[in-house]
This record gives sequence, structure tokens and C-alpha cells, in this order.
Amino acid sequence: MKRFIIITAILATCTLNAQDRTARPVRSTHPSGEETLDTLDTSDPGLKLILFTNGTWKFAKNYDTPATDSVMREDWAVNAIMPYRIVRDSLPYRITLMLADSTEAFCCPCEVPVYSKFGVRHGRNHNGVDLPSPTGTPTYSAFAGKVRTATRTKGYGNLVIIRHPNGLETYYGHLSRIDVQPEQWVSAGQQIGLIGSTGHSTGPHLHFESRYKGFAFDPQWIIDFENGVLRRDFFVLKKKYLSNYNRYTPESIEEEENILLDEEQERAEEERLRKEAEAMRWHTIKSGDTLSRIAVRNGTTVSAICKLNPGLTPKSTLKIGRKIRVR
Repeated sequence: MKRFIIITAILATCTLNAQDRTARPVRSTHPSGEETLDTLDTSDPGLKLILFTNGTWKFAKNYDTPATDSVMREDWAVNAIMPYRIVRDSLPYRITLMLADSTEAFCCPCEVPVYSKFGVRHGRNHNGVDLPSPTGTPTYSAFAGKVRTATRTKGYGNLVIIRHPNGLETYYGHLSRIDVQPEQWVSAGQQIGLIGSTGHSTGPHLHFESRYKGFAFDPQWIIDFENGVLRRDFFVLKKKYLSNYNRYTPESIEEEENILLDEEQERAEEERLRKEAEAMRWHTIKSGDTLSRIAVRNGTTVSAICKLNPGLTPKSTLKIGRKIRVR
């Protein structure tokens, strides 16, 4: 009878959650420590229903199912820090990522203010954020996932890389101790190691990175480290964020919600840019070429060609082999 009441309450809660999809901050969640009463199958083979002795419940991933998903198999390598073989231009304009829901918890890996931000530091790319904390402080997996790499490296020192079912990978560097193994499934909030100062480090801290298909973006787009909060349960990752020159800016958070209302407009813009790229025509300078001859052969004018090629003027010397845009 008790189990029937709990399951009835679960179904009612799921209905409410489905109706209320307003994105809101998600608190860092550590395991409750309650004992498991029972584990039940659901209609979805990828989900299990766990009942606890205190009358609470939660959904949990059945890791036997996502283990076969292409996201978790693509470019999988336990001995490579950067295994992906993909070019940035091949990625879509935006990727909508579900970060936390009734089956996916979140845990802040280190709840402190960011000391060194994502971007360019001392003329070099700094692909993550530095979170200062004493040596020996535990650090936790931000989301559920599978450990891809857990090894000692020259730059990162002791490094753990975890791949998550939504395609993200999170990096935990400069650890003093590693507590997980490659191919191991971990839950959000599970301890994966201790913070330290191994590798190229000037003091004890956690170096934390978030990457998609191997491309780093500012982790502060998704996590408020100082308050231990996941900024939104879903995140719209724009391709332009995959650059060290694009840091998190608080004013831009509203775009994550509004962009879902502008999907058709964005698709139209993508299509326009694609057609524009296809319409581009280029000419490689050959011996005897002049701008006027090139313009006549391509049905355009010298003035129009100069506008398409910054720095090019009617009096410019044409170097053999140079490519210029004519359309």
C-alpha cells in the first residue's frame, strides 16, 4: 500500500513538472545518504525508479542503456586528452543541452569564487576556470557520466575527464589524488578526486573545463561557482561561445530563454548565410590578368570586386596565385 501511494504521488509530480518547464537555477545536489527501499523498472528501459526508506523517491539513469548510445561511443579514447576529429564550422549554429531534470542531478565541483577566468591569459588560451581550494579538498562530478580519462599529464597534472550523455565533457585538473578509473560510470556529486597543485600549477586549485565535441567554452555560462548553482536546467550553446574570446556575460543569460522563441528566425538566417556562401565566386590571379578583364569575364565591375576584397583598389598590383572574391 505504501508503495502504491508513493508511485501515485510520483505520477502526479511528473504531470506538474511537464506543465512547468520554466528554466530556473538548479541547486547543487549531493547524495542524500538514505538507504534504498526498492528499485523498480519503468516503461522507459533507460530509467529506473528508486524508492528510499524515508518515503522519498527519484528517477535514475539505467547506465546499461546509455552505454550503447553513439554520444558515449563517438571518438572515445581513454589515453587521449583531445580525441575528437571534427572542425568547428561543421557544428550547428546552436545546440540546446539539457543539463538537469528529474533524472539528471547537478553538483558544483568546487563552490568558491572563480580566481582565474576563462579566456586568454598571458598571451595563451586558458580553456577553463581556476577554483582555489586547499590541497586535499574533495571535488565532485558535476553531472552523471562516464570517466573517459583518469591519468597523470604534463600540463594538467592529475586529470579526470568525464563524458556526459548530452555530449558535454568536463575536465578536472591539477588533482592531488584521482579516485576513479577510465570506463567507470559516476553520478552527479560522486567524489572523483582531491584538489591539489600537480602539473603546471602555481598553487592548489581545481582547474575546471567544459567542452563540447572537444571545443572549450566558458564554464560560467552554465555554473555559478560562487553560489554553487547551475544557472539553468537547459543551456543554449551557441557556436560563437566556442572561442576563448567569448566569456560569460550576465546580460546574455536572457538570450538562453528568448532564443527558443526565435528558432524560425535563426533557421532563416542560417539558410541565408548558407546560400550566400554558395553564391560566392573566387578567381585565382593568373599571368596577364587585370581587374577590368576579371570583372568583364565574371559579369561584374572593378568597383564591386574592390568592395568584396578589403585593401584591394583599382591601382593594386595583382600577385599571381592570389585569390580574390568576384561575387
